[in-house]
Amino acid sequence: MKKVVLKNNNLVVSIGLILSLFVAASQDMFAQAPNQQGFEIMKNLDIYSNMVKELNQDYVDEINPGELTQTGIDAMLESLDPYTNFIPESQVEDYKFITTGQYGGIGALIHQQADFVVISEPYEGSPAQKSGLKAGDKILEINGKPAKGKSYDDVSSFLKGQAGTTVNLLIQRDGEGKPIEKTITREIIKIDNIPYYGMVDQHTGYIKLTGFTQNASKEMRQAFLKLKEGHDLKGVILDVRGNGGGLLNEAVDIANIFVERGQEIVSTKGKMADKNRAHQTLNPPVDLTIPLVVMVDHSSASASEILAGSMQDLDRAVVIGQRTFGKGLVQNLVPLSYNAQMKITVAKYYIPSGRCIQAIDYAHKKKDGSFGKIPDSLIRAFKTKNGRTVYDGGGINPDLITKPRRYSNLALSLYSKYLIFDFATLFAQEHATIPAPKIFRLNDSIYGSFLDFIKGKDYNYTTKSERALEMLKSEATKENYYDAMRLEYEHLKGRMEADKQDDMKKYRDQVVELLDMEISTRYFYQKGKIETALKYDPDLEFAIATINDPEKYAAILSGKYMQPKPEIPVGDEPEDENPDE
Repeated sequence: MKKVVLKNNNLVVSIGLILSLFVAASQDMFAQAPNQQGFEIMKNLDIYSNMVKELNQDYVDEINPGELTQTGIDAMLESLDPYTNFIPESQVEDYKFITTGQYGGIGALIHQQADFVVISEPYEGSPAQKSGLKAGDKILEINGKPAKGKSYDDVSSFLKGQAGTTVNLLIQRDGEGKPIEKTITREIIKIDNIPYYGMVDQHTGYIKLTGFTQNASKEMRQAFLKLKEGHDLKGVILDVRGNGGGLLNEAVDIANIFVERGQEIVSTKGKMADKNRAHQTLNPPVDLTIPLVVMVDHSSASASEILAGSMQDLDRAVVIGQRTFGKGLVQNLVPLSYNAQMKITVAKYYIPSGRCIQAIDYAHKKKDGSFGKIPDSLIRAFKTKNGRTVYDGGGINPDLITKPRRYSNLALSLYSKYLIFDFATLFAQEHATIPAPKIFRLNDSIYGSFLDFIKGKDYNYTTKSERALEMLKSEATKENYYDAMRLEYEHLKGRMEADKQDDMKKYRDQVVELLDMEISTRYFYQKGKIETALKYDPDLEFAIATINDPEKYAAILSGKYMQPKPEIPVGDEPEDENPDE
């Protein structure tokens, strides 16, 4: 099936060309589809092409056929699942990055802050870092053109480009009187799938896996072998929290490190017979016996769920955390005309027990246009290799469930309004070095400096109690009760305001954690940020305790351990969702 998209708004497109292209597409689809369905396709495309012709001829204002077609495609795909997307030629390179983990650019994270885009963090060893760019640098100009008012997407596209080309930046750095000019030569930027690995106690290794792009399994194998070679390794924790997925074959090859060759890890089943495949491990394993824990959360999706789910189904690892997202859909990239592509859902995947962990039923739309979760009545029980009961219909439910961490409104406000970021920038200007992340501690003096820094700055936030009180006032006003309760309302509001003044003490630990991570990032980049976060991670402590308790670990995998009750399935979409190819 081919789709035609006329997307160049500067090109005058003839209606005759549109009609000929649609006719060609209709004939192609008619040849591939059953008679009745093929007729419906041809009929509706003929209607559509005639509509475009009549609109171009009779509509009171000039139309853009490309924009109209784009709108129609977007609306059509929106009626399906959120993973079936049209990819115009201008975005093809961005999708290549999702699968390869590589792109041409300067190698820096950026964010929007007021009217400017600011450097969040240069990648260690990147052109941005080698040129001297620092977190907090405000981009004033790009190649001599003002950057004020430019969006994050605009600036990102300007910074990316073919390796070997240069980009000229004019930046403003706090503490410097004049703007600074930087000429940066772009390179191929490779984002590691494993930004950090190391020992978290004397015998337990930890590997953070953030993606499943090409070579993820190679990186995992290397990290695991280095942990084995350099330490008395007796257990390993694989962390896929926040990992939205990626390439299916990489998940299979990572599982292969810990299970026998020839073991089925996942199978795919689609409408077309060529999409039905069983994916087995192909290589000799590295270690079949070392205890494993896989850490997951609600944002662990797709390939992360294949890895965690297969390890659970094969009783090869204990899964700890929160129920995963539940994306059991496989996507392929399909080439279209004019160098465009479409990412299309072609199958569902099934892990070794036979269960599909898809949580949202996109095949049936509700009257309001939304999609529902798989109903409880259709959820089925399956058995792991050792006979433990597991369920389909809603992600991977961990063997040991932990509570998701919640930050206070105060901490979120300080973070989202970049006050923590700006203080870390100031701190780095005043301190040339700090101890390693495992050693560095944010003391009372530093915290006091932060409190002085935020005086007079806006970090106002609304608590749930305040929102509830305002709702009470609104309803009481509607029902003419407010005048009688005005004094009580004002008293409660005053008490809440007074309590908020103590929030900097009440939530000090959370603020210190965020400050510590941001400051460590200034000196040790992504590795420092992750290593710092692990100091405050209760789930990691729980995972270490589990892997260091052989009796409990064995009881879980044998089904003799009393497992927690399943959580209520969840269905919000993770932000960093990647496609399975």
